[in-house]
Amino acid sequence: MLDATMQTQLQTYLQNLRTPIRLIASLDESEKSTELRDLLTQIASLSDKVSFDASGSDARTPSFVIAKEGETRGVRFAAIPLGHEFTSLVLALLWTGGHPPKVEPQVIEQIQALDTEMNFEVYMSLSCHNCPDVVQAAALMAIYNPKIHTTVIDGGLYQEEVDTRQVMAVPMVFMNDALFGSGRMTLEEIVGKLDSNSDAREAAKLSEKAPFDVLIVGGGPAGAAAAVYAARKGIRVGVAAERFGGQVNDTMAIENYISVLETDGPKMAAAMEAQVRHYAVDIMNLQRAEKVVPAATPGGLTQVHMANGGVLSARTVILSTGARWRNVNVPGEAEYKNKGVAYCPHCDGPLFKGKRVAVIGGGNSGVEAAIDLAGLVEHVSLVEFADALKADAVLVNKLKSLPNVSIHTNAQTTEITGDGQKVNGLTYKDRANEALHHIELAGVFVQIGLVPNTEFLKGTVELSKFGEIMVDAKCHTNLPGVFAAGDVTTVPYKQIVIAAGEGSKAALSAFDYLIRQPVAVTTPAPALA
Repeated sequence: MLDATMQTQLQTYLQNLRTPIRLIASLDESEKSTELRDLLTQIASLSDKVSFDASGSDARTPSFVIAKEGETRGVRFAAIPLGHEFTSLVLALLWTGGHPPKVEPQVIEQIQALDTEMNFEVYMSLSCHNCPDVVQAAALMAIYNPKIHTTVIDGGLYQEEVDTRQVMAVPMVFMNDALFGSGRMTLEEIVGKLDSNSDAREAAKLSEKAPFDVLIVGGGPAGAAAAVYAARKGIRVGVAAERFGGQVNDTMAIENYISVLETDGPKMAAAMEAQVRHYAVDIMNLQRAEKVVPAATPGGLTQVHMANGGVLSARTVILSTGARWRNVNVPGEAEYKNKGVAYCPHCDGPLFKGKRVAVIGGGNSGVEAAIDLAGLVEHVSLVEFADALKADAVLVNKLKSLPNVSIHTNAQTTEITGDGQKVNGLTYKDRANEALHHIELAGVFVQIGLVPNTEFLKGTVELSKFGEIMVDAKCHTNLPGVFAAGDVTTVPYKQIVIAAGEGSKAALSAFDYLIRQPVAVTTPAPALA
């Protein structure tokens, strides 16, 4: 199961175990049970603090529990956690064995203070790069609070269960048999949702902070670059981000960032955050801005009001709130979101194995999604509004070579249909002759570009007709002391490297603004006679 390199690495990690742990497996005679037995046996052979037995009797087979020695409760994996979840497995082993997690102490205290019995079931797929954050968060909570129970379930391995519970997007979390949440969530988000008093405490902490010289709203590539450049000037810098890393977290392969041959989004986002923290920047994560109040006088303080009620102030503000996936805005899209309507083929594709799906969008992202899905599903229908695909020729040629793909151009999606529970089809209009066509399918993947996150700025900052922040060559907005950078602005070509460059430019412009503000002159007291 594990090659020699992985075994050597895991053996090194397991040296951090402080107390013995047990791997208790529930197995049957299936091939997957044999695979799991081999994996767990290998792991146990790498450390004298790890033991394996097959005495488990869980209804889900194959599955296993990671438990402290002498106990039977712990984190359960109804999965063979390799792929993107191998790191989750390693961390669960280490945390159960007493190795401390890299989590703020107050978050651990919040987890331990939760006083309700909670049974979490986390559905994931091994190809999902958004799932590990949720899996690791749920595992950590179960390890640090005996009233919390966590089972991690591979949707590809338990297809019947996925169909019964209508899990059509991952990660998806159930708590005590009720839907708790879906999509990428951090540990802090999950704990905050469980701790009803966390918002008020966090708002008070934000409002008590001293004014920043530069406050950056948004933590994607533009925000991270701005933070590094500003902090290197030796001034007080803060970053308030709804999710540090922004859309980079949702990007699978990154192969065009100069000097980095190949990486993936979560790795790049983690590296960006580590570099920003290196410069002692005050990172305020999970913070969504709701209003910007411009400075009353030139050189005064601009206020940023947050969704939880907290208020931050700064001498300059850089807006880098990025963009999000654009919706088709047709009947059925909102109703069936996560019930067949999806936006991430890497994450949710395996849930549609052997089924028929559609991709809306003929640009690079849409064609790439269709190629990816074609290797998993029975058939892919690609629907493009324009009269030709807009993707790069090499991608279009690859798509056309696939036997289980049909391409519909000049096609306007008019409705996503369903049976009240899940998607069952898509209707489109042939723009050439107005004829309506219906395709029966199980899933629809939307890949039609981005929309800027600027709703909270309407009426305050000048926006383009597309909702982007209007900026000049030096990232100035129409408000003195307020700058903007990245995908949220009118700068063309929404690329990571361009956003990073614009963030750097915005920080330099903010610093230039600061040093040109007049210094208050005090009149010396008259000399005593």
